[in-house]
Amino acid sequence: MSTALDHAPVTQPGEDAWMELAGVAVTRGGRQILAPLDLRLDHGMWLGIVGPNGAGKSTLLRAIAGLVPHDGTVRVDGHDLARLRGARRARQVAVVPQHPTIPEGTAVREYVLLGRTPHVGWLGREGPADHAVVDAVLTRLDLVDLADRDIASLSGGERQRAVIGRTLAQEAPLLLLDEPTTALDIGHQQQVLELVDELRHERGLTVISAMHDLTLAAQHADRFLLLERGDVVATGPAAEVFEPDTLKRVFGATISVVRDGDDLVVIPRRSRPRRPPAR
Repeated sequence: MSTALDHAPVTQPGEDAWMELAGVAVTRGGRQILAPLDLRLDHGMWLGIVGPNGAGKSTLLRAIAGLVPHDGTVRVDGHDLARLRGARRARQVAVVPQHPTIPEGTAVREYVLLGRTPHVGWLGREGPADHAVVDAVLTRLDLVDLADRDIASLSGGERQRAVIGRTLAQEAPLLLLDEPTTALDIGHQQQVLELVDELRHERGLTVISAMHDLTLAAQHADRFLLLERGDVVATGPAAEVFEPDTLKRVFGATISVVRDGDDLVVIPRRSRPRRPPAR
């Protein structure tokens, strides 16, 4: 389904938006996976991308990161990302993938140090400045005591902090998160997202995240982009996008949206009455 919002900017920033997508679309095997999208974000914002499975959330993130062929233009801080290659692109955009590849037998410090690769020349080696960045990241993410541990031996929450640590070591101003809380328990989900929000304000990061949990997303993102089958259904703050009838239609679920102070809570409801217990 196409809507008039497909070509509307997600925000209404000034003329010189820090980030802009113009007509970004993805076609695969002759089928359009992501309809043409225009999007503008101011520096330091957190955009949440939501929608059911197959809506195009990960595809959009991968298009922004340059990991899939796409039409249209992605500009970040005045740079056309299509004109940047390798290390230059990695200095602008950092990605926390849904399923990161972690080299076997790699210590946490070594893994985080890989984030400095875009800042090291072809024949160069990490210098004192690179190690200082890694030390600061390990300290900020409470990973100092785990620095020499094999990353494969860590708990889910610890491993996710290490993955974020590698990304932060890139020192890129745009952070893309693809389902960053997948497979984490509720405590680690909260810790990871609160950490990202703190770092966003400390470092002035712009964050774009694809998330399934609408309640968690509503607690952190400033604006939202609701996708369905590659098309934009709604854009705006949570109070406008998380409208019960819209969510029910898009997700095919019976839900209620409750305001709890400054937060919105999305609650799934039974569509059929509960049956009495079997005797």
